[in-house]
Amino acid sequence: MKHKTLPHLFEESVNNFPDNILLREKKKAAYEGTTYADAYKAVRRTARGLLSIGLERGDRVALISEGRNDWVISELAILFAGAICVPLSVKIEQPSELQFRLEHSGCKGVIVSRNHQHKVFHLLNKLPELVFVVVMDPLDEEAQFARDRHSQKIIYVEDIRSQGDGVQEKYSGTLEKVKDSLVPGDYANICYTSGTTADPKGIMLTHQNYIHNVEQASAIFDVPPEFTSLHILPWDHSFAHTVGIYALMRNGASLASLKPGKTLAETVKNIPVCIREVRPHFLLSVPALAKNFRTNIEKGVKEKGRPAWWLFQMGLRAAYAYNREGNNKGGGFRVLLKPVVRFIDAILFRKIRAGFGGRLRFFVGGGALLDIELQRFFYALGMPMYQGYGLTEASPIISSNNPDFHKIGSSGKVVPWLDLKICGEDGLEKPIGEQGEIVVRGDNVMKGYWRNEKATNETVRDGWLYTGDLGYLDHDGYLYVLGRSKSLLIGSDGEKYSPEGIEEAMIEKSPFFDQVMLYNNQRPYTVGLVVINKVVMREYLLKQGLTASTEEGQRAALQKVRAELDRFMPGGEYEGLFPPRWLPAAVAVLSEPFSEANGLINSTMKIVRPAIHKHYESTIESLYTPRGKDIYHPSNRDAISALSV
Repeated sequence: MKHKTLPHLFEESVNNFPDNILLREKKKAAYEGTTYADAYKAVRRTARGLLSIGLERGDRVALISEGRNDWVISELAILFAGAICVPLSVKIEQPSELQFRLEHSGCKGVIVSRNHQHKVFHLLNKLPELVFVVVMDPLDEEAQFARDRHSQKIIYVEDIRSQGDGVQEKYSGTLEKVKDSLVPGDYANICYTSGTTADPKGIMLTHQNYIHNVEQASAIFDVPPEFTSLHILPWDHSFAHTVGIYALMRNGASLASLKPGKTLAETVKNIPVCIREVRPHFLLSVPALAKNFRTNIEKGVKEKGRPAWWLFQMGLRAAYAYNREGNNKGGGFRVLLKPVVRFIDAILFRKIRAGFGGRLRFFVGGGALLDIELQRFFYALGMPMYQGYGLTEASPIISSNNPDFHKIGSSGKVVPWLDLKICGEDGLEKPIGEQGEIVVRGDNVMKGYWRNEKATNETVRDGWLYTGDLGYLDHDGYLYVLGRSKSLLIGSDGEKYSPEGIEEAMIEKSPFFDQVMLYNNQRPYTVGLVVINKVVMREYLLKQGLTASTEEGQRAALQKVRAELDRFMPGGEYEGLFPPRWLPAAVAVLSEPFSEANGLINSTMKIVRPAIHKHYESTIESLYTPRGKDIYHPSNRDAISALSV
């Protein structure tokens, strides 16, 4: 492989593209760029400063920050110094969760932004192994107070760099020696899983893991030096690491950070403005983000009036019919639709793309399975969302659609230089087209779980990573991912079925449902937990002259819930999409949504089924009683009545 380690990859790009912009950041009114050469100087200054305060080869340093230039510079400085970066989610709020990760990884230091420094300061008395805290922003009163009260060294990152300048002669040789001593098998990151139902596991990813996956990504996506991307997803995820940072860096391209707000809501509001200013060539996306994009696009078209909305809908229908699955678009009589698609694109879809900066070639979708309808939608608009599949344990890319090879509904073809097989419960490989567990082997497969040999041995066997995900390969080599094996619905006769497709379809096709989770563990029928879209249901009741505060209104709302579910049943609008036995015969309407705050959704916006099962254990059990099977039972009426608050 061309590059030995991530510092080597970066130095190679600095030599090849010194004057290209690597990082774009909006601190004030406009984005400003930092070249590869200037970023390299900042990395070396920071690394020397870290060495001067005692960082040694193999030490661990946590990184907690929203996306910004200093995120990349700090991680590279840690790696240049021979240490291991432990990127942590900014969404961690519980002190015990942060403490576990810092203790378990044995972090010697933390690099943190001002927005999250309080989380670390509150734990300093409980972290005797922690030696230093580097704050990315000038020290405020809170930081000064913490520095006076605790033994750990608390220092501003610019002071670290100045310190690095002061010891340049002493530590430059040390830095070179340490950096050049790194080998592909050395650890680069310890990435922690969400760990909602048990202690999180630290996934050990080596320099080789990242380098190999960067090369795999670069083999299927052409990213020339003039490309730029706006980095919206959390930077601690391996998806963001590999595709959003190091693949761009390898190719001399640039990445821009999202301007952070004081709150998450403020940051989200900045997304459209930042997209228009950065004018990205591609974006990374997850289903939740894709749905928000679609909602805002449709809202904007509706605001232009009925003729525009009618034209938009007609254009989508024509594009869907013409595009088919993407790889087979325009075949046969469908070629007649091409002029219609081009006409709608010229007068409407092109304007929608202009709202994304006008240069957007595609999205790369990861994190969770993207509903096929969303894939068709963005493909029709001329901004394809190429669904991929991966796990952090695989650094993370395993497969992906791309501009040259794509099939809507699939997770694309397996990346080069990776072995993949589908295995049955007996461990034997399944033939093409048959479902089983996805198992992979390659240089992008993790080294193991930090200080957890048992979990490592269960997951990686004879070099093969057992993903725990179900899927199959079709005859064209496209991978279809069906969901987690642990989330399967299991009938009373032992038959199994993946619920994700049903849940996504119900949310996608019914505006009344915000969240749906199905359950069946060898029971006589399937049940569901449903979170209602409050705004849509209130509007529905208002049109009926009803409110959620009355029994009549509650019954009308629950009758509508049942009617929406019946659209998927035999005789309904979507009859035949799914086997009836896996559709919910009884549902509980919940008054509280699944969220990160209550631990029922993880940082990648996936529902955490074991946690939901435990949290709603009594509710689920009640659905298997005659009283619970009645959709009008008091608990459901109470949940509807909460809509009036």
